[in-house]
Amino acid sequence: MGERYLIALGSNRRHHRHGSPERVLAAALTALDQAGIAVRARGPVIRSDPIGPSLRRYANSAVTVETPLSPPELLAALKHIERAFGRTASGQRWSSRVLDLDIVLWSGGCWSSPGLTVPHALFRERAFVLGPALPIAGQWRDPVSHRTLRQLAARLTKPGRLRAD
Repeated sequence: MGERYLIALGSNRRHHRHGSPERVLAAALTALDQAGIAVRARGPVIRSDPIGPSLRRYANSAVTVETPLSPPELLAALKHIERAFGRTASGQRWSSRVLDLDIVLWSGGCWSSPGLTVPHALFRERAFVLGPALPIAGQWRDPVSHRTLRQLAARLTKPGRLRAD
């Protein structure tokens, strides 16, 4: 079918139709499928503390998908889904949101263009991304560090390391 991606999902606001953040993530999987983005594996949903000004805890998960879309085309499709869930382009960075969909990794390696960098610049330090990704993509390699996601997650939990949740 095409390219494989690891997508991180997050929500920390109720949706008027879907309900709780956990239910928003479930609805987002349906929206991905309806957009022709085939979900191949789903990671567990975990709860995490927010980064930045938001006070609400997040529901986070990860999925592996397969699609013929290039990275910029996939980003456009993800942004379209976020908008359908009520996300607006304006607003404070890291504020609460109904839905956040981020491209973390791509089977093609690295990609860089205005507005999109793959792999995601901060995923290596975020337990709320790596944790849900481990069961479904633990052997995927970061094309920059050449470490597997399992190795990157282990580095976050080493004694003396600060946890990035």
